[in-house]
Amino acid sequence: MEIVMLPPDQRDMTAGELIALWRDNIGDIPGVDQITFEAERGPASYRQDISVDLSHDDIEVLEKASTAFVSRMEAFANTTDVNDNYDKGKLQYDFKLLPQGRNLGFTSAEIGRQVRNAFFGALAVRQLRGTNEIEVRVKLPLDERQDLQNLENFLVRNDDGVEVPLLDVVEVSQRQAFTSINRRDGRRVVNVAMDVEPANAVSRVNASIETEVLPQLRADFPGITWTFEGTQAEMKESTDSLMNNFIMAMLIIYALLAIAFGSYIQPLIVMAAIPFGIVGAVLGHMMLGYDLSLVSLMGIIALAGVVVNDSLIMIDYANKQREKDNSIYESIHEAGLRRFRPIMLTTLTTFGGLTPIILESSSQAMYLIPMAISLGFGIIFATSIILVIVPCAYLALEDIRLLIQKGRTIKRNKETSELA
Repeated sequence: MEIVMLPPDQRDMTAGELIALWRDNIGDIPGVDQITFEAERGPASYRQDISVDLSHDDIEVLEKASTAFVSRMEAFANTTDVNDNYDKGKLQYDFKLLPQGRNLGFTSAEIGRQVRNAFFGALAVRQLRGTNEIEVRVKLPLDERQDLQNLENFLVRNDDGVEVPLLDVVEVSQRQAFTSINRRDGRRVVNVAMDVEPANAVSRVNASIETEVLPQLRADFPGITWTFEGTQAEMKESTDSLMNNFIMAMLIIYALLAIAFGSYIQPLIVMAAIPFGIVGAVLGHMMLGYDLSLVSLMGIIALAGVVVNDSLIMIDYANKQREKDNSIYESIHEAGLRRFRPIMLTTLTTFGGLTPIILESSSQAMYLIPMAISLGFGIIFATSIILVIVPCAYLALEDIRLLIQKGRTIKRNKETSELA
């Protein structure tokens, strides 16, 4: 059953609330294996929050392990619609040709063809009626096809026209046929998927699965292996790619600053503002009740390039003052006074421009809000730290340089006195 909801501004209920109400009213239906509720938003297809592929060489062990895993996940308070794709399907009859059947000239293919024609029908003729093609098939009467006991009286004919009872030339056995067989990288797998409510509990449930449930499952069923698929796998892949690109961006920023300053140390003072910006972004998410997401990380990476500007203009101005033979304290003091207003104006205008997005309540902006929070609160927090930390780090760097220079002078004087 599919329900298309009205636009968000025309209804007073979210998709999650409708699903919860629907699930409570349905309850448990006898004879139903599983009921899954899916909510799709936009063009993307629905995927459950957590998806795990279990694998084992023994299909029976894999079946027991997947059943145990589903039972353990159903015990979690935050998990819903826990299901697996393991389905044995319906019962089927297997026919094995006996030696006496081969002696009479029967083959497995011939036996299968005659049994199939009897129950599904042998194509006798095709007729055209207008633009439609009609097939005429010949098969056993309905009452004989519905009663499998009639197999005892079913006759098969060999190429010589000799008719013998089917059960005299074949051995019949029953087993369950798999509806589908799922493999990943050549290994038989069973996928167990589930939704998590509320959405901010996904990371907590996922951590419990990795540290508690799956290790215990391996202890109970030795040889079981697993991989996270679906949303979690894509999230991990995207995060890893984002982190690699972030490291590359930091190296490029460092190289550009080193060229501009003609120093290998001063760029580190400028880039010291980046961690404080990240702290501000995290605090902003906590204050507004948002979870860190992939979009939040994108905002943090963009923030790294923004907060560097405030430190850059302060250090650059201090270096220019040093070129006028001012003391280091006077230079950084003058830089703090002269660059305070530009830094604060840049910060406040940036935060002010992002505020409408942060306060937006429409569903169209919900994916941009985490990025805006990262940028807005990150630059506010980083600026307040930059005005204090950067001048201190600038003076500390000079003290370290003087100590190293003093140590070299003492060592040089000592070597000169020993030579004298």
